[in-house]
Parts: sequence; structure tokens; C-alpha cells
Amino acid sequence: MVGRTFFLRKIQVCRSNKSPWVCLTCSSVHCGRYVNGHAKKHYEDAQIPMTNHKKTEKQEKVQHTVCMDCSSYSTYCYRCDDFVVNDTKLGLVQKVREHLQNLENSAFTSDRHRKRKLLENSSLNSKLLKVNGSTTALCATGLRNLGNTCFMNAILQSLSNIQQFCCYFKELPAVELRNGKTAGRRTYHTRSQGDNNVSLVEEFRKTLCALWQGSQTAFSPESLFYVVWKIMPNFRGYQQQDAHEFMRYLLDHLHLELQGGFNGVSRSVILQENSNLSASNKCCINGASTVVTAIFGGILQNEVNCLICGTESRKFDPFLDLSLDIPSQFRNKRSKNQESGPMCTLRDCLRSFTDLEELDETELYMCHKCKKKQKSTKKFWIQKLPKVLCLHLKRFHWTAYLRNKVDTYVEFPLRGLDMKCYLLEPENSGPESCLYDLVAVVVHHGSGVGSGHYTAYAAHEGRWFHFNDSTVTLTDEETVGKAKAYILFYVERQARPGADKL
Repeated sequence: MVGRTFFLRKIQVCRSNKSPWVCLTCSSVHCGRYVNGHAKKHYEDAQIPMTNHKKTEKQEKVQHTVCMDCSSYSTYCYRCDDFVVNDTKLGLVQKVREHLQNLENSAFTSDRHRKRKLLENSSLNSKLLKVNGSTTALCATGLRNLGNTCFMNAILQSLSNIQQFCCYFKELPAVELRNGKTAGRRTYHTRSQGDNNVSLVEEFRKTLCALWQGSQTAFSPESLFYVVWKIMPNFRGYQQQDAHEFMRYLLDHLHLELQGGFNGVSRSVILQENSNLSASNKCCINGASTVVTAIFGGILQNEVNCLICGTESRKFDPFLDLSLDIPSQFRNKRSKNQESGPMCTLRDCLRSFTDLEELDETELYMCHKCKKKQKSTKKFWIQKLPKVLCLHLKRFHWTAYLRNKVDTYVEFPLRGLDMKCYLLEPENSGPESCLYDLVAVVVHHGSGVGSGHYTAYAAHEGRWFHFNDSTVTLTDEETVGKAKAYILFYVERQARPGADKL
């Protein structure tokens, strides 16, 4: 393991400036696998048996398996073929990170700073696009895949483009999770630090701040992912996960942590400082209101009627998103251009969700008047719409032993989604208060929930972007409209004249 005598050398072999990785055994620096792959080759060469010399016990243990990214300071093990989030008992990995930071801040590295600045400018110039005949900077930042973490990346990119939600977290005060000696530096969680230093809100804040700055092409969210492992056991490991399930866990845990206060500032004070989050916009779920419920929170009225005696039961349920079935009659239509059969629309899914439904024998209603379970009907009404309407299309269904995917294309509007007809009291709503415009779409590519790949489309300052892990590309509305949406994020339209309706 590299100690205090660690010195950063120039990249060997190819002399490339891109993606430098330092071997934590011998401190040699090589390029990553997505450049010329010399770091991996360095590890592979070290595994070749020594034929001319007899191995010593010490040489047996030196295998050059662990290396560190000199830019993000993430650690990777070639033997495990995976990122490493833990540390040694003596915290040696963290010492290397701190030593690298000291090198960056020293006068000795001023020349390297100058070269890095030129490299950043070159990288930024490569992100210039032609839009309407003029050159504009592509400031979007991708998220590196840490091993089947595309489900997390797609959700983070979508949330980062919901301006009111994202700005709230970016304006929060930073939490110093380290002691005074390292205050102000980037924090890297290791398992040896324990659970006391874990803050989902803080790592979420730092991740959002890293996006849309334009200073780097991709950001590595390993610190946030480590916190996710700590507080969400369901998402430990590197297997593919469900993006909708992750989104719900993320929002729920952000909500719970914000209820407990943040960096010594109580949650109520933070909410009061945001003038846009008035009391009328708050929806309490599991306790007091936070920015999560103030923006995503709505209220459903669940109405059940006994078919025997006619007794009506009403219950109000808060929600952060609505899960919509794709009606069975549309499940064979897989593309927008397929001519056979009618086109499934988002309105069809919403109508299926809110239409009167007779409960089957397995869902008999316990009627308090009849004193026994009876056949009944159920209907949902939306009592209060949220500021951001999140619609989840239920594409995964369990059959006998498998969870199959419904690959039906569902047509959805990019502007003017009118939710007035689904309200409990539509007459009390203003002409513009029920219109929503699309801001982000999460798409699942593949056949099963445990496999495939997630990407996201999102609108930012009037332009649409496609987020595919570390790759971000400019796209158009036509391409977005053809996507087989899994999760749709709609933002409440601000009042303006002449708005088109769906």
C-alpha cells in the first residue's frame, strides 16, 4: 500500500492525459480501460509467473490489484473487477486521497494545475454545439456507472432537472462531516468511519451541485451510492435494480432525514425560507411536511361502495407518485408506428386508474353496516394535485414464476397534460392550475426488471437532453415522444395565456 512517500508520476507507456489511474502497490500511473487500458494491462502483467527467478514470499503477495482514479479518487480492484468502497483498518486508502489533495494544493503542482486547466478548456470546447446556427455550450454532466447503477443515474438526472426541487437542495448549507483539520475538502465515506457520518441529504446535495456546472463531462457518485448502501439495504450490491422502487426509497429517506433537521437548521426554518413552498402546497406523509411532500405530494380520495346495502366509505391517501396500469387491450402494440389496433395513450392509463371498478372475490370489502365482507366498487379521485406530477407506468408484472415486461408504447404529451377531469372538485380549480408540461422521462431498455438498461430524457432551459450514464447528448422533442416511458415527470404549468390542452 502506498504510504507518505507516494509521488504522482506522469502517465506511463502512452503518455496520455486522460483518465489517469495510480497503482496503490507501486505508485505507477497508467490510463484507464476506456482510453488505452494500460492500467489494466499493468495488473495483468503483474500476474504473469516469474520464470527466471524464484518467487519470494513477499513477491507472491505483490499483485498490483488495486488502483485509484487520480481525478475522482475512487478505488477499483481488478481482481474483483469492481469498485471498492471500504478501507483498511489503518485507513490507508483515505490517506492516499488526502495526500493527493495536498499535492494538488501545493505550489509544487502549479504547473500541473495549468495543464489541467488547459485540458478542462479543451474538454469544454469539445462540448460546444450548434443550436439555431449559433454556438452554445453543453453544460450537462453525465454520471458514471459504478456497476449496474444506471437505475440510480436515470433518477438523479431526472430530479436534477426539476428546478424547484433541485435548487432547494443546492441552496442548503453544506454539512461538515469531517473534523476541522480537513474542513472544506471533499468528503469520502469509508466503512471504517462508521454510520455516524452518513447523510443522504448532504451527498444528494453535493451530487446535484456537481451536475450542470460544465466543468467536467462525467461525475462519479460513489459517495452517494455508499450512503444508499448504508441506509437502503435493498440496493446493496451491483445487480440491476428497479428505478421506480429506487426513486420511492430515495424520496422517502430524504423526507425522513429532512424532518429531523439539517446542519443545525430545523426543517421548518428551511421551508419557511423558500417563499415558493406555501402552506397550501404542502402534503404531509409520515409526519410533518418537507420539500419532498411540498413538491411531489398530492392527495387521493378512495371511495368504496357496498353493492349490497349501498354504504359509502371515503378515505384520503397522500401520494408522491401515481402507478398506472397499461390497459390489457393495448398490451400487444409495441411501437408508435405499428398500425394494428388502437394507440394506447397516457389518458387511457389515467382513465383506467380513476374509472369505477368492481372489486373481485379476493378483494371483498368489510362493510361495517352489513358486518361482513361484501362485494363492492372502488373509485379514485384526485383531491389535490402536486406541483410535480410523477406518473409510473406499471411495465413489470408477475406471472407464474417470472416478472415479465409490458413493452407497449404509450403516447404521452410533452405539453398541456390536463388533469382537471380527474379532480374531485374540478370547479374549484383555476383554468391553468391543472395543466402540466413534461420535464423528464425515465426509459427502461430490455426485457426484464433484473436486466436491461435505464436512460433518461430531460428538458433544461428549453432544450432536451438524453442521459445515458456518463454520456449526455442533445436530442429533440420527436425523439423524446417516441420513447417507451417508464416514469414521467410533469411540472405544473405557470399561469400564462393561450396554453394548449391535451
